[in-house]
Amino acid sequence: MSTPRIAVLGSVNMDLVAYVDQAPGSGETVTGTEFRQVPGGKGANQAVAAARAGARTTFLGAVGDDPFGQQLRQSLVGAGIDVRGVRTVPGVSGIAHIVVDGKGANSIIVVPGANGTVERASEAEAELIEGADALLLQLELPMSAVVSAARTGRALGVPVHLTPAPARELPQELLENVDVLVPNEHEAAALTGEVDPGKALAALLEQVPEVLITLGSEGSLYGARGGDPVRVPARPVTAVDTTAAGDTFCGSFGVARAEGRTPEEAMRFAAAASALSVQRHGASSSMAGRDEVEALLLN
Repeated sequence: MSTPRIAVLGSVNMDLVAYVDQAPGSGETVTGTEFRQVPGGKGANQAVAAARAGARTTFLGAVGDDPFGQQLRQSLVGAGIDVRGVRTVPGVSGIAHIVVDGKGANSIIVVPGANGTVERASEAEAELIEGADALLLQLELPMSAVVSAARTGRALGVPVHLTPAPARELPQELLENVDVLVPNEHEAAALTGEVDPGKALAALLEQVPEVLITLGSEGSLYGARGGDPVRVPARPVTAVDTTAAGDTFCGSFGVARAEGRTPEEAMRFAAAASALSVQRHGASSSMAGRDEVEALLLN
């Protein structure tokens, strides 16, 4: 099995994470139990997940010329990721303020910063996408950049995986260039108006060839046009921090599919990677390496 190459265009943020027993309500102040500063952003998280899963990974995005920008770039390099496609722009880097409660649930405020300057996939970035086994996209960059990258991926024959988060209406031009749509159950409902995942899956398959809906503790549901749905359960674990669990799943699934695994095999691989990540604190810092994932799959 040859080592796949994954390209990721997306956001990179510095996550400022506060841990509390119970998240504060409106106007309420609570005392936290811990604070962590961890590199994150949906794009960077998926890139790290892909690299940890064993892929040669290229990241495309932007950081600011502030101290966080230097730290974020170095964190990607430290994960073994090719950062030739990371621009440095004047101003602040992306920031995410995250509150994690005692049950591991989180709430997040994202300030785009440098991410907001990425408006399209440039010719230089197209050269980095060319030859990849998959292109992973999300929606924390301007929509024009996501559409441009998806169009580039399609033109180059690179399968395009889109995580439609944060949830918003998807332009037809984007959907026409997506091969695999990977929403969670809430995003699937927002896109279709269907609360039932099975009905949402059917509705989304009218727009894209393959759909994988992540269902949290209930596992995941996959469908392709002309095929029967496939459901894989989540591994039963006690979560301490669900930050980046979805990104871990998406990055790992993209690598497994690029390796030629069946959708069900790829879903099981991604489920194992996610199960390991939610038992640890942080975003990219919580992601397990390939050997650990493969070991879990044997149990």
